[in-house]
Amino acid sequence: MSKIKIVFGFIILSLFHQCYSFTGSSLTDEKTVQINEFPNNAALVNPTLSQQFSTDIQNRFLQRTTLKGTKENPDILIEGEITDYSITPTTISSNTVPTNSGGTIQESQNKLTITVKVHYENKLHPDVSFDRTYSDEAVFNSNLSQSEIESSQVKIATDRIINKIFNDIVANW
Repeated sequence: MSKIKIVFGFIILSLFHQCYSFTGSSLTDEKTVQINEFPNNAALVNPTLSQQFSTDIQNRFLQRTTLKGTKENPDILIEGEITDYSITPTTISSNTVPTNSGGTIQESQNKLTITVKVHYENKLHPDVSFDRTYSDEAVFNSNLSQSEIESSQVKIATDRIINKIFNDIVANW
């Protein structure tokens, strides 16, 4: 009796697998992708942001999908621009730091915001193409240096933005 259950289970699993792709990808017929560089057109310019963001988004699509990169007649085109890169004061925390004069000061935090405008064109399925703006932020202590911000906080915000873009294009649930 248990052999019948096992065989029946495999049959059901096989039928289910044919009806649903476990990859979760909405990219079915697409084989090639072209991802152009994202220029940094923000008022405050981080000199490495454009190159780093462009490389990271290309790597995400080439490493996590079966798409191949191309420069000629791609099935998918992804391009855009960085439209905002700003650092603003956000809060004064409850943490206090003693000063040399015997007093205390409250630590403050800053917020890094990055905004990216994206044009996604799917030549095989034009109905899923879109133009969207993605934004994310990272909050950090104001005592971080500019190089620390650019090496850690920028990576946090851009990774989140790339995840959103990737999920909107590939998952499309």
